[in-house]
Amino acid sequence: MLIRPNWPAPDNIKACTTLRHSQITRESCKEQLLLPSNPIWIQQKHTNIAVKAATENNNCIADAVYTDEPEKICAVLTADCLPILLCHQQGTLIAAIHAGWRGLAHGVIEATLTALPAPSQQFLAWLGPAIGPQRFEVKRDVYDAFVQHSPSAVQAFTRHTPTSWLANLYELAKQRLQAQGIHRIYGGNFCTYSEEDKFFSYRRDAGHTGRMISLIWREK
Repeated sequence: MLIRPNWPAPDNIKACTTLRHSQITRESCKEQLLLPSNPIWIQQKHTNIAVKAATENNNCIADAVYTDEPEKICAVLTADCLPILLCHQQGTLIAAIHAGWRGLAHGVIEATLTALPAPSQQFLAWLGPAIGPQRFEVKRDVYDAFVQHSPSAVQAFTRHTPTSWLANLYELAKQRLQAQGIHRIYGGNFCTYSEEDKFFSYRRDAGHTGRMISLIWREK
């Protein structure tokens, strides 16, 4: 029914990702998952905007949600893009990030960490289900967006055809996290495209698909 992150987060941190056959929707997740409150839902547009999990930010344009308050639910929706969950080592701060390649290139990780009032190296990260490196074919624009930013990004690309590469979204996210001082990184071993029995995939299903929900919150 759910994936629960395998990471050494403090006991007060709760997190999960729904699966394709969970039959859990935005409307039903509070009741089905026994959440302490309704999640803050954002309009994901591949931006680098991070907002606080507050009622006034519900349905605003953003691609990351963070909070330092207990029982506030940070949530993102994905179906090939990468959900990244962050928590402070003391269990006081959390965030959920929607990171497709555009969001990563635009600096959504960096923007989220800037918004969090603690040193980046004090955070743990979990990489949820995303399209895997054997299935994510991209063109020159994607390659250039990362390699021009950081030459080490070339390690995340494998030439596929004369005009395309296979991109490792997990590696690209890890590089961005590590550049900000986060080295305790977990997860990153899924493929939404290949694991059809578990996950929705926008590419595999030609855009006609549902979404997984990744959520994180802290108890009192």
